Amino acid sequence: MSISTPFAFQLYSARNFFPLENVLRNLAEIGFTNVEPFPSLYEDPASLKAMLSNYGLTARSGHVSLRDIEEDSDQTCRMAETLGIETIVLPFIPANIRPTGKQEWLEMGERLSAASRVFAKRGFSFAWHNHDFEFEALPDGTIPLELLLGEDVMWEADLAWVVRSGNDPKHWLKRYSGRVPAVHVKDLALPGEKVDEKGWADVGTGVVPWAELWPLAVESGAKIMIAEHDQPSDYDRFARQSYRTMSKLNGGN
Repeated sequence: MSISTPFAFQLYSARNFFPLENVLRNLAEIGFTNVEPFPSLYEDPASLKAMLSNYGLTARSGHVSLRDIEEDSDQTCRMAETLGIETIVLPFIPANIRPTGKQEWLEMGERLSAASRVFAKRGFSFAWHNHDFEFEALPDGTIPLELLLGEDVMWEADLAWVVRSGNDPKHWLKRYSGRVPAVHVKDLALPGEKVDEKGWADVGTGVVPWAELWPLAVESGAKIMIAEHDQPSDYDRFARQSYRTMSKLNGGN
C-alpha cells in the first residue's frame, strides 16, 4: 500500500547541520515537500512559515514541548495555525519528570487526554511520539504506552524505537490501527555497528523490516511518513538514502 501525501523529514535529524535555511533548501532539492519541526524552532512561526513556503515545503505535524502543550495551549494553537500544522505531537517526557508507577502513568495519560480535548476544539489532532521506555512493562504487566494513549490520544509511531525495545511493531500497529496519523521512518543498525550514530542507520540499511511495516502503517491510518535519524554523522547522506528507500517502499522506483 502507498500514501498519496509527500514524505516528511524530522528537522531534529539535521539540528547539528544548521543554518536551517540551507537544510530546507537541500531537502527540497532531494524531493521532500514536508518537514516536521521540533520545539526550539517556533520562536517566530511567521518567519518559519515564509522560509518553508520559499522552498515549497509544508509542516503537517510538529513536535511541541509538554510545557507549551499544557501551560500555553492557546499560543501553541496559534503557532500551529500559522504553520498549517494538523497534528500536534508531544515527542518526549524528560527522565526527571517521567512517570514510574502505574498511577503516575495513568495520571500522565489523563493529562494527555485533556490536552487532546483542548486541541480538538481548535481543529487539531494530538499525538504521542514514543521512544522505548513506554514499552517497559510495569510489575502487573501493563505497558505504559497503553496508559498514555488511553481512549483518545493519537500515536505517532516511531517503529524503530519499538524494535529497539524488543517489541513487535506489527502487533502495536494493529493494536492502534485507526489512531496512527503519522509514522517515524527510521532504521536500526546491527548490534555493535554505527556506534558513532548511536546505533541508528539510514532507512533501508538496517534491521527494521520496512517492507512489511510500510503497508501495515498505511493500513493503520498513517498519512505522513517522516524520515528520522537521532544522530546522523551526515544528514545529507541520511536524507538521500532514506528518500530513495521510502520512494521504493511507496511503490516508486
